[in-house]
Amino acid sequence: MDDVKLLLTQFADQAVDGLPPADVDADVARGRRALFRIRARRRTTGVLCIAAVTTAVFGFGNQLKWWGGPDKEVATGGAPAEASATPTPSPATPQSEETISTFAGAALELVPNTKPWSTVACTLVPQGWTPQTPIAADRVVLTPPSARTSDDQAKLVLRSAADAQSLLSVRVTQAGGKVFHIGTAAGREVGQVKLGERWLVVQLPTEHPGWDDASLQRFMASCTVS
Repeated sequence: MDDVKLLLTQFADQAVDGLPPADVDADVARGRRALFRIRARRRTTGVLCIAAVTTAVFGFGNQLKWWGGPDKEVATGGAPAEASATPTPSPATPQSEETISTFAGAALELVPNTKPWSTVACTLVPQGWTPQTPIAADRVVLTPPSARTSDDQAKLVLRSAADAQSLLSVRVTQAGGKVFHIGTAAGREVGQVKLGERWLVVQLPTEHPGWDDASLQRFMASCTVS
C-alpha cells in the first residue's frame, strides 16, 4: 500500500488544468475500503458455496439412507400400507368320479346270507352287497355298497347254466369234492363250478378289490343250484 501511495503522490505533484488538487490520503482510504469490500464479498461467496455443498452432501446422504436398499420402506406421504397376506390356495381335492365300485380298498368280508334268492342260492354273501330286483329265476345280480345301480361293470353276476363257459388263463382247484375253475372271459374274472347237473357261473366286477381266488372259491362253495 505504501508503494501505491508513493505513486499517487508523484502523480499528484503534476498539476492538471481544470482539476482540483489530488487528495492522496482520501484516495488511499477509498481504495482500502473498496479492497475490503471485495475481500468481504469473496469470503461471503466462499462461505455460501461451502454451505451449499454441505447441504447437497447431507441431502444426498439422506436420500441414500431413504432409498438405500431393497428392504427399506418408501415414504408415500400416508400411513404405511400393511402387507396384504395373499392366502396360498390349498391344493384342490380332486372330485373322484363315480367309479365302478366305491368300496375300493375295503376288505371283502363274506357274511351269512339269510334271504332266499331264486334257483341260485348261497349261504354266504359279500357284506353290504344287495340283490338287484326283480330277481330272475336262474340269475342273481349283486350290487356293492354305494355303487351306481346302472353300472353293470360294478356288479357281481351269478347264473345257472347247462354248460360251462369257455375261459382263458384257467386255474383249477379241487376242494370238498368240487372242482373250481377260475379264469377270464371278455376281460372279466369268472369262476365256475359244476353243482349236480348244472353249472354255477360267477362273474366278478371289472374292478374287484378284495376278490381273490380263495374268496371266490369260498363264495361259490356256499352256493347251490336247483
